[in-house]
Amino acid sequence: MLARVHSCALVGLEGAVVEVEADLNPRALPQVTLVGLPDAAVKESTERVRAAIVNSGLMYPRGRLTVNLAPADLKKEGPAYDLPIAAALLALGGQLPADLDGTLFVGELSLDGSVRHVNGILPMAHLARQLGYKSFFVPVADAPEAALIEGIDVYPVETLARLVTHFRDYHPIEPCRATLDVDADPPAYAADFQDIKGQEHVKRALEVAAAGGHNVLMAGPPGSGKTLLARSLPSILPRLSLPEALDVTRIYSVADMLPADTPLVRQRPFRAPHHTISHAGLVGGGHWPRPGEISLAHRGVLFLDELPEFGQHTLEVLRQPLEDKTVTISRAQGSLTFPANFMLVGSMNP
Repeated sequence: MLARVHSCALVGLEGAVVEVEADLNPRALPQVTLVGLPDAAVKESTERVRAAIVNSGLMYPRGRLTVNLAPADLKKEGPAYDLPIAAALLALGGQLPADLDGTLFVGELSLDGSVRHVNGILPMAHLARQLGYKSFFVPVADAPEAALIEGIDVYPVETLARLVTHFRDYHPIEPCRATLDVDADPPAYAADFQDIKGQEHVKRALEVAAAGGHNVLMAGPPGSGKTLLARSLPSILPRLSLPEALDVTRIYSVADMLPADTPLVRQRPFRAPHHTISHAGLVGGGHWPRPGEISLAHRGVLFLDELPEFGQHTLEVLRQPLEDKTVTISRAQGSLTFPANFMLVGSMNP
């Protein structure tokens, strides 16, 4: 007995389709084998899935189960494969349709069967639309974010039992719709340029820098307003267009830094890392690279307060991103490119 379900993985800022194959041998002793280069979080999903199925009042398949996450050469990370694995096991027992082509599943399962938030939903939804998928089943908390991508039906799944009732037509789930009002005013910035009194020559210089996208270095004694001026700079930058907003939202979605009630980033980013930050934290990195501060500041402002306190090596790694507006991070598994188009603002004492 064999069932196939499609899910999605993250490779940098892009999605990659993962095929979840589940095979059942009812004559063998009960055992679950998970293959396909999973990390520790994915290996633990077998226990979460079993408890979620049983606690949802559904039937867990009996026998030897083999679950394969293809392609096998792509490393699988995180708990986002709980829902597709559960869907494949339920399809084996006839509790879900055997034909689930054109449908994508992503979500983490609790032991009681509820579906939890996962990061990186926006690039996954973008990939699903590109490849022609019709339906995308995601956690309720992530549905508004996925619905930003038009051309695909996004179904918010609250519990595993709710997913089964949807496919049995007992209680269909209504697709989530997002309204993209680009003309609506974005939320107010923490510091507004118009509220700053005095320092007219500095304000004029920042206006010129904002108009031309230039980098700025401010030197002055402590308490003269350098930090406040830098924090207010995003408020005079041009409003984010819809493609720019989606571009920034994609980065924050992968970094799992989107606020729960904000599916779309409407403000220009402002990042102010401490001078003790490592170069990997600044440009991105890790065993499997994640976006750094310069990518989180994409289409916004990167503020380096007390610039001379930053290490020489940390500042040198900014040279190439400032010129190319992108940063490429190479690891043994491959190379990833992140966007890094930002305004650099530094401040220092005389």
